[in-house]
Amino acid sequence: MSPFTEPDFTQLRDALGPLRDRERLAERLLESSRKHSYDPDTELDWEAPFEDGRWYWPPELVSLYDTPLWRRMSEEQRIELSRHEAASLASLGIWFEVILMQLLVRHIYDKSLTSHHVRYALTEIADECRHSMMFARMIRKSGTGDYPVPRVYHNLARVLKTVSTTPGSFASTLLGEEILDWMQRLTFPDERVQTLIRGVTRIHVVEEARHVRYAREELRRQMVTAPRWEQEFTRLSCGEAARVFSTCFVNPAVYDAVGLDRREAVAQVRASGHRREVMQSGARRLTDFLDDIGVLRGPGRRLWRSSGLLA
Repeated sequence: MSPFTEPDFTQLRDALGPLRDRERLAERLLESSRKHSYDPDTELDWEAPFEDGRWYWPPELVSLYDTPLWRRMSEEQRIELSRHEAASLASLGIWFEVILMQLLVRHIYDKSLTSHHVRYALTEIADECRHSMMFARMIRKSGTGDYPVPRVYHNLARVLKTVSTTPGSFASTLLGEEILDWMQRLTFPDERVQTLIRGVTRIHVVEEARHVRYAREELRRQMVTAPRWEQEFTRLSCGEAARVFSTCFVNPAVYDAVGLDRREAVAQVRASGHRREVMQSGARRLTDFLDDIGVLRGPGRRLWRSSGLLA
């Protein structure tokens, strides 16, 4: 048997049922990519000015929403905070997508380069390249500057990219994709939000749906076929990734940028029941899935709880 020959995954099953054939799934995703892929440079009107009085992120998704500090802020200051938080999330998205691209290249290195599975991974890498450039252009257009993650987490990601196992890579991929996807699905139809931001989130939602499907099915396969030590390592690394992701989700420098006291703002966000519900709602579809396939167990589950993403 060739070292590149794929096993028959349809003979395996997990709590969600029989595993899907890897090649058939990839073929369907490739067909969808041919029909529903976008070039942000030509699809969006980058020259149009931002509209006065419109939000850059739905107010209910802004970190300080419904806090005592929020109630003291003027409408203009709230909108300004949404501008900076949109840029912060776009910066986080670029960081995460650069990591994802490297993990995908590692994933396909030992696989048949003519398979549909590998072809789709390369297609996804191309998608992520366009998304990163789109987010960077949106940040430049917004005039805020970028919001990089803290240096300690930037360097921690170097370790992740080196030691991550295949199931750990796909679990972390879903963490970065699904919560932002949930928020963006609320953003692109919201007419209170800037037209350009809605266009950016629409493109991202359409193309990320394929990425989520690919990652979910591959993680299911890996959690069934991986040795026990790798499954346990995935549970721990995924829990730690959730903690880091939650910590980095909004850069606290955004509060400085709009004239707020950073310590007071961070404390109110942490105490906010609304914010906790937003983050857990955004993660719920993912945590339900991870629970079903056996990722949320043991110490890893405790890390997820400490992140605030799991009730």
